[in-house]
Amino acid sequence: MPTLFLIVFVDLVGFGLVIPLLPFYALRFAASPQQVTVLLAVYSLMQLFTAPLWGRLSDRVGRRPVLMVSMTASVLAYLWIGSATALWMLFAARALAGACAGNIAAAQAYIADVTKPEERARGMGLIGAAFGLGFIIGPALGGLLSGNDPATADVATPAWVAAGLSLLALCGVALLLPESLPADRRGRAPSRSRFAAILDVLHRPVLSRLILIFFLVILAFAGMESTFALWAVGQFGWGPRQVGYVFSYVGIISAILQGGLIGSLTRLFGEERLLLCGLAVIGAGLCTLPFAHILVTLGAAVTALALGMGLTQPSLNSLISRRAGREEQGEVLGVSQSVGSLSRVLGPAAAGLFFGEFGRNAPYFWGAALVGAALFAGLKLIRGLGAARVAEPEPAEPTR
Repeated sequence: MPTLFLIVFVDLVGFGLVIPLLPFYALRFAASPQQVTVLLAVYSLMQLFTAPLWGRLSDRVGRRPVLMVSMTASVLAYLWIGSATALWMLFAARALAGACAGNIAAAQAYIADVTKPEERARGMGLIGAAFGLGFIIGPALGGLLSGNDPATADVATPAWVAAGLSLLALCGVALLLPESLPADRRGRAPSRSRFAAILDVLHRPVLSRLILIFFLVILAFAGMESTFALWAVGQFGWGPRQVGYVFSYVGIISAILQGGLIGSLTRLFGEERLLLCGLAVIGAGLCTLPFAHILVTLGAAVTALALGMGLTQPSLNSLISRRAGREEQGEVLGVSQSVGSLSRVLGPAAAGLFFGEFGRNAPYFWGAALVGAALFAGLKLIRGLGAARVAEPEPAEPTR
């Protein structure tokens, strides 16, 4: 797992380096707020259709080949972003990256291959910690390379650096990472279409409710992420560097929580309680953000968001993984990523609409309502089944 952690971390430094700056790339080509949010969403739109395919492919041929293809596509996409001379090129590069984005589902399936069920949350937390650390170094480095002034920011150099980091991660997979899926377990999952896989997962009562919670919370968080740079320009007059520092701070909190604390917290409180606590904290952060007119209030809101996601994501991913059979880990986690991608398509689009029509604070009130609905669904699920039953496989769900 340490090797996988380092590889995913390096790849996500590049991801974190470019993502907070995408609005500034788009504004360079006179994009509207709605176009900016759609640019952020197009990656997830493509991932929505392809994530289950990559997940199922990783169940059939192994995790390593899927990771290599995905990281190769990332290299090409970042090079295209760095050389873009028109808005359509940004959209095309993001679409390419999204269509080949099988790395996270494959990495999560890798974790499921090498961990026991009771250690699953800690293992999933390592992926979350890689995200967190990527968003510590990536946004800070991107802000440093691009500068303070939105009008004169260097938006090409960060993309070249991101391409180099993804290439380094690709070399790490090729040279250092052993395959986690034994040969006798490859290809044992039934061959079926993407839609059949999604319908099968969504017909399982507990699994479908967990994925609904995942959908709602990512919908809210994606809306916040996609509008934060534009919100910060209006609220504080910030440029790329300050926005990058905020995302880095979120990464620090997330890395500490998911990389070092989530295993102990899971043993003490259980994944279900951590999930409910995380949802409540995210809702509090979103409700606070519109009232952040000074840095202290902003810090409290952002800290709440980071802590909430740090508790919620590994708990949800672990619970979803534990509902899946051994031979369908990649497929089920791919379906989960696909649903998350749908959230990342709809979330930025809806947040951009709210931002443009009702003001810069509207996306955060809307997001708080979504998280409230997720919390209600989580309470009903856990009260109905009990914490012990949520942690065990459902008899009606296949274990193949």
